[in-house]
This record gives sequence, C-alpha cells and structure tokens, in this order.
Amino acid sequence: MFSSRYNLKISSFIPASSRRMAAVPVLALLFAAVCALSGCIKNDIPYPRIQPNIEAIEADGLLKPAEIDSATRMVKMTFDESVDITSVKITSYRLSEGAEIEKGDLTQPLDLSKYYIVTLRLYQSYDWVIQGIQNINRYFTVDNQIGATIIDVTGRRVVVTLPQAIGLEHVKVLSCKLGPEGSTMSPLLEGTEIDLTTPVEVTVEAYGRTEEWSIHGETVESTVSTTRADAWTQVAWVYGEAIEGRDNGVEYRVAGTDEWIKAPASWITTTGGTFHARLVNLNPGTTYEARAYSDSENGVTLSFTTGSVVQVPNSSLSEWSKAGKVWNPWAEGATPYWDTGNKGATTLGDSNTTPTDDTSSGSGQAARLETKFVGIGLLGKIAAGNIFAGSYVRTDGTNGVLSFGRPFTERPTKLRGYLKYTSTPISNTTSEFASLKGEPDTCIVWTALIDSPEPFEIRTNPSNRQLFDPAGSEVIAYGNFQSGQTIPQYIPFEIELDYKATNRVPRYILIVASASKYGDYFTGGNGSVLYIDDLELLYDY
Repeated sequence: MFSSRYNLKISSFIPASSRRMAAVPVLALLFAAVCALSGCIKNDIPYPRIQPNIEAIEADGLLKPAEIDSATRMVKMTFDESVDITSVKITSYRLSEGAEIEKGDLTQPLDLSKYYIVTLRLYQSYDWVIQGIQNINRYFTVDNQIGATIIDVTGRRVVVTLPQAIGLEHVKVLSCKLGPEGSTMSPLLEGTEIDLTTPVEVTVEAYGRTEEWSIHGETVESTVSTTRADAWTQVAWVYGEAIEGRDNGVEYRVAGTDEWIKAPASWITTTGGTFHARLVNLNPGTTYEARAYSDSENGVTLSFTTGSVVQVPNSSLSEWSKAGKVWNPWAEGATPYWDTGNKGATTLGDSNTTPTDDTSSGSGQAARLETKFVGIGLLGKIAAGNIFAGSYVRTDGTNGVLSFGRPFTERPTKLRGYLKYTSTPISNTTSEFASLKGEPDTCIVWTALIDSPEPFEIRTNPSNRQLFDPAGSEVIAYGNFQSGQTIPQYIPFEIELDYKATNRVPRYILIVASASKYGDYFTGGNGSVLYIDDLELLYDY
C-alpha cells in the first residue's frame, strides 16, 4: 500500500560505454594490488544477515491456509477437529531461497498439540515456531438447566447449574459431546438420567488415547440472573441466564424513572438457557437500569452509563498543509491525526495523496489518492495512494514502516462517508500476486478498533513484514468497503463494525483508505484514483 524510497547510485546515470572505459585502469590497479597483498589478506568479512523464512506450508486437514508471520517467525495452522493434532502430516512446504532445515523434520508426523520448533539456516540460524490450533465443538446440556454449561478443557471438568427447587438427584442429559469428531464416551450419558449430588466420571477415547472427565452439578435459589451489562454510546448489551424454554428476556429504564420497557423479541438472542438483549436508540451520557426476567421472576437490577458521541479530528479531510513536495493531511501548525505514504512517494516523484476541491458537497476539500509507479525506467515500485489515522514512521530501504491507530475508547457501530473511484488494470505486481496482473484494481476503506498497548506497526519489507490481520487477537471490531469497479460520481458508503466481544474497551481506532487494496504488496494499477470525503462515526444500529 505504501510508497517507498529508492537509493540510486550516481553511476546509474552514466552511459554504460563511459563506465566501461573508466573502469579499465581502475580494475588493473586493483588487480595488481590484490596480487601483491594476497599473501597477507585474511577473509574476515562477515556473512550477510538474511533471515531464512518458511514461505508456504500445507498439511492434511487444514481448515484454512497457514498463517505465516516472518516478523515473529511463527506459523499458525488451524485444523479440522477430525484431525489427530498429535500426529499431523505435512504435505508440502517451501523455504526462502538458499534456506535449509538445520534442526527439526517436516517429513515426519508432527505433534502440534504443543509448539513445534524448526531451525532454519542461511548464514545464521533462526528458530521458527509451528503452532497447531484445533477448536473442538464440545457440549453438555441437561433438562431445566440455568445458563450455559462450563466446560473446563484443561481440568477435564463439566459444571451445570439447576434450580434449587428441582435438585440434582434426577438430572436428564439432553446432549453430550466432550471429544473430537469420532470419539467415544463411556458410559454413554445422552438421553439418560444421572445423579449429580456427587460428580459423575466418564471416559472419552479418541485416536487410541483416553481422557477422564468429571461432570458436576450446582444449584441456585433463583431461576433467573442478570449476569452483565455492557454500555456503549447509543447501544447497550444486557446478558441473562434462566431455564431454557421459558419467557426469557430483558427490560430497562432510565435511572430514576418508574416504568420498565421490555426489549422487543427482535432485540433478544437466545442460546439454550443464556440470552442477551441489544438495546438500541439510547441517549448518550445517560444512566440506565436493566434486568433479566424469566416468566414472572426478575433477576437483579444492574445500572450502566452510556458513552459519548466522538468524531475523529479532521474527519472532513479538509485540512491540509505542504512541506516541500510532501502534502500533509493537517493544517499548518496543527497536531497531526492523519498521515499518508507521501514521505516515501516524494523521494522520486510527487505526493500521490493530495487535497482536491472535487468534494461530495461542493465545498471544502477532500482527499485524492492515486496509485502511481514511482521510480525511473524499470527501477521502482508501484505506490498506492493512501491515507490513514496514524503516522508515517520511517522508510526501511525501499519499504515503509507505519504506525496505524490513534487513541480512542468509544465503541461506534459504523463508519460513514463519501467516495468515488477510477479503477485501472493492475499493471505492477509482486510474485505473490502475479496472477492479478491485468485484473481491475480494487480500492479499500477499512476501520478497526484494537486494545493492544501500542498502535499497530505496519512493515512492508518482505524480510520482516507485518500487516494488519482483522482476525488478530488485539482486534475488537473490524469492517471494510471495497470496490473493483469504477464509481464515476460520489456515493455514500457505510461500513458496519463487526465486534468480537461487547465488553472489550478499545485503546485505538484505525481508519485506512487506499486506491489499491494490495498496495501493501506493491501491487496495483498505475492511475487508479480514489476520492474520499466527509467521514463520520455512527453509534447506533
């Protein structure tokens, strides 16, 4: 996505014939000197430091392509639950040029229930970690159960909760699966009655190995509980537990008022004996009360206060200043909030992200992002026009290092704005995306909320590449808009944020726009142009 700086030798501009003529006496002198000193020169030139990489790896039973992070030297492989993760067969792999395996064996079945270390060597040795990930769908439910079952995989322990009035002596098991697909359980519990006044022991067998599990029961006096309330700005999430099959729901009110408002059924999501309500159209900065109910019984009342409506600085993208050839998306003397890849692009050209009077409203300014080939002749790379909330940190050789994200603690639901786009055929690619050459270029606008301690660092250098992953553990919410077609006139767009959890509070917001979706890989169409204007964060559904 981002522009780069190129280091050119002056000799590059000297005609080849002149360079050859000038080189003859120099080479003769050097040859004579080498001959005279050859007896006393020792080879103490250090080897270059080049990290050997795993570039591709495949195995039987993979659910998706392996995630390879050369910056941390980590490979994550996610398997179907039918795979014996203690004996994974690697079907193929590819190392970077010149690299070889010094320690470890990828031709034999690997035990990926724990980290597997493989050492690669290219001048120096580097350890890589291969991690196996396997999500086994385990469940255990009983009749009259309150809330969700606790399944402690590490402790091999299952806990179910029932009403005190019903007791634990005669508990009917409705469903049960504690091992991977194809495993067996002894004794079989599904459809039977068990006595949970004392733990029930079961054996689960899979792949010739056994695990001992224990089933526990607990009772509570109340049949309904309000477990949690997560307040956003105009939205709140209220969670409850009760007996499955009853009239379960949530009601709420502004604190200090008398009338309770029942959340409509369309706001309620139910899974067994657990349920939650998504309350919408709330007032910002207001204290509310909420409680779960089940039939005529109410859970405890919880109070929460909604957040504020916050917009990011220069969200209209109207404030710009210029330093030499570099256009910056902030007013002169102002504190930067947005940045671009212009610092790299202007090394051998002009800024490719610039202000424009062509706006969605006919007034002010917007951002014009153009993908350009930056360089001379064949020497250069494609530089995607871009703008992002964060800062351009430095240029690493011919690659960019960027800081994505600005401090932010609210939880918006959508990003809205206006854009238009000219898509050109992809003219320049790297080997990874060679198949895209000639295909229409694609623009992208995306936003995310993260809770990592620092902003997210982007590195485009293949040797230590680090790009943003929407599925990363630090990501709370993500959404994007992209188009591979020309959009000749401004259109409104809306990006809904998809949240992983409602109770995680962000530390940073990331907003990024690029004229070429694969600009991170220096892949795009020369002349693709994205106009973007008047961004706004929304806080309701």
